[in-house]
Amino acid sequence: MTTIDRRAMIANAAMIPLAGAAATVGLTPAPAAAAPRVFPPSFLWGVATSGHQTEGNNTNSDVWAVEHLTPSNFKEPSGDACDSFERWPVDLDIVRGLHLDSYRFSLEWARIEPEPGQVSIAMLDHYKAMIDGCRSRGIKPIVTFSHFSCPRWFALAGGWTNPEAPQLFARFCDRAARHLAGAIHAAATLNEPNLMRLLRYKLPARALAGSDAVRAAAARAYGSDRFVAMMIESAAQTEAALPIMIAAHRAGRAAIKAVRSDLPVGVTLAIEDDQAVGAPEARDRKRRLCYADWLEAARGDDFVGVQNYERSRIGAEGRLPPPAGAMLNASGAEIYPPSLAGAVHYAWDVAKVPVLVSEHGVNTQDDRQRAALIPAALAHLHDTMAQGVPVLGYCHWSLLDNFEWIFGYGPRYGLASVDRTTFRRTLKPSAHVLAAIARRRAV
Repeated sequence: MTTIDRRAMIANAAMIPLAGAAATVGLTPAPAAAAPRVFPPSFLWGVATSGHQTEGNNTNSDVWAVEHLTPSNFKEPSGDACDSFERWPVDLDIVRGLHLDSYRFSLEWARIEPEPGQVSIAMLDHYKAMIDGCRSRGIKPIVTFSHFSCPRWFALAGGWTNPEAPQLFARFCDRAARHLAGAIHAAATLNEPNLMRLLRYKLPARALAGSDAVRAAAARAYGSDRFVAMMIESAAQTEAALPIMIAAHRAGRAAIKAVRSDLPVGVTLAIEDDQAVGAPEARDRKRRLCYADWLEAARGDDFVGVQNYERSRIGAEGRLPPPAGAMLNASGAEIYPPSLAGAVHYAWDVAKVPVLVSEHGVNTQDDRQRAALIPAALAHLHDTMAQGVPVLGYCHWSLLDNFEWIFGYGPRYGLASVDRTTFRRTLKPSAHVLAAIARRRAV
């Protein structure tokens, strides 16, 4: 059976059913240690969110457009999301209250540039207020310039298959950086630009076949057969986008650096902990397909963001199911705490730039799984750092239970739940586990 993690939620929900209840056996234990593992004073402790998933009413974006097509491969539209566009001060107060010193969030390009060349100063001021709000609370803002969603006009022009996309993205990065870069702690150009390549490796072809009908619906609705959005792109479009997105990352990085040369800039990648069962050739083929080009591109960056949710056991015929008795998350994927350290080590081995854990977490209705995973994964991460791998910090996904793309509001990744009517945030026990670790800077 094909397992699904957060990376697979971009696939057609109707084609890949969720797995049943999770197993009840224990997690892989943290490695034994005689004393607490103490992280360096500069190590960042944070959480991650994204604009479209939390802000709500991102009406000029390509994702909003796809959510409202008929047919759509989205279970439900994002709507108000978590209302974080208005309630961001509440979210930042939660971050501060958890003794976390970093907050990763994204700019919404569609809000800032709703039409080509039309820049909203009001929206730039909104994000400047968020950045200043972080600083006033002692929180370092880590800002992603594009977290999947893009302006609808960008999608209508071919999205990331448009040869002009690097210049369009660099123009946006330049304008946003000139308004915002002064108080940013670190910046990421793109979020998981390798995601669709990873999904095409790990999912059966039928899982993405529903996107054909959605692309046709977009063409009818908008009168353009060039409407290309990551959530619905074809296999040919995935291939065409690779060199263009790498060029866009480099152009965006250059634009940001031209505004503030000392600002650390990188890219975040979806990376599984790939483990060969038997000969390594099949594992290495996957790595070449899913990561190699992007890790090569990251060698010119200040850091690479690693976003890890599971390991992948790969035999001669491809992916293997979770081992018997493994603890499973709500999507049927194995919960394996060492996977974060494995993915980080691999990224460092190839890119040779410092690593930021820009996302790590678990989709579960049982918060005890999350509370157990966090310290176990961090213990393995610390041991990897002790081996000489430079890791800048850890951002947990996510602060809030939010809109998880194709799967809507069903999955639960948050340290806090959100009432869908009142938007009240309620901390889960796992939030206090992470807070205690961050407060003492040790696990």
